[in-house]
Amino acid sequence: MPVAPPNSARDFRQLHEAGLLLLVNAWDAGSARVMESLGAKALATTSAGVAWAQGYPDGDKLPVSRLLDTVTAIARLVKVPLTVDIEGGYSDDPNAVGEVAAGVVEAGGVGINLEDGGGSVDLLCAKIEAVKRAAAKKSGDLFVNARTDVFLRGIGPAERRVEETLARARRYRAAGADGLFVPGLKTPVDIKAVVTEAGLPLNLMAIPGLPPASELASLGVRRVSAGAGMAQAIFGRIAALTTDFLRDGGAAPAPEAGISYPTLNTLMAPR
Repeated sequence: MPVAPPNSARDFRQLHEAGLLLLVNAWDAGSARVMESLGAKALATTSAGVAWAQGYPDGDKLPVSRLLDTVTAIARLVKVPLTVDIEGGYSDDPNAVGEVAAGVVEAGGVGINLEDGGGSVDLLCAKIEAVKRAAAKKSGDLFVNARTDVFLRGIGPAERRVEETLARARRYRAAGADGLFVPGLKTPVDIKAVVTEAGLPLNLMAIPGLPPASELASLGVRRVSAGAGMAQAIFGRIAALTTDFLRDGGAAPAPEAGISYPTLNTLMAPR
């Protein structure tokens, strides 16, 4: 079974200590390898992309076995650190979520995203604690990125969302979280407030209206994730090409418009 390369967990932690980590989100081994080949310093999975590629909807619907198979396949092929979006852990039982995290470590992951979604803060704290215990039993240094959906879901009055985010950050940090992911957060004043007070490296999601990378770095943001956008774009491209082909079978997609066959074949070869 694949395991993370030596020092991979340490290297991943160091990527959060200075500068801005631009983290692309893969959905299978092939997409991960292409992203790595273009210079990605680390890789993440997108829960939505992984679920769609396996024929499931996003939202804790993917069987854990399918998730771990995907992580194993990616870890077999890439050499850079890999962090895995496990959504809400696929269970409300913290011990079961801990087992998922242990499986990620065994499959070669060095980090996870774990979200509160519409659930309680207490529950996510319990999940984080269980995850840390389970990873330690596997001798794995697992970077736990606690995602809070206060901004993404519009939880509470707009003027109180920074305060609520910081309150959750304090709880998640105390439970053992190593990073804070706040998708939907995008205004410089709010970003600076969270960076200053959260006490955890801040991860944002690339969304319309987010400041450019140079400004985010100056604000102290440590990580920006592409999210599901690339997977959505690829599925959209498949839809367009399929529509054209079904309209006129002679109008097959031109191979020269993509990556060449020899290049892709070489990228997928064991190293």
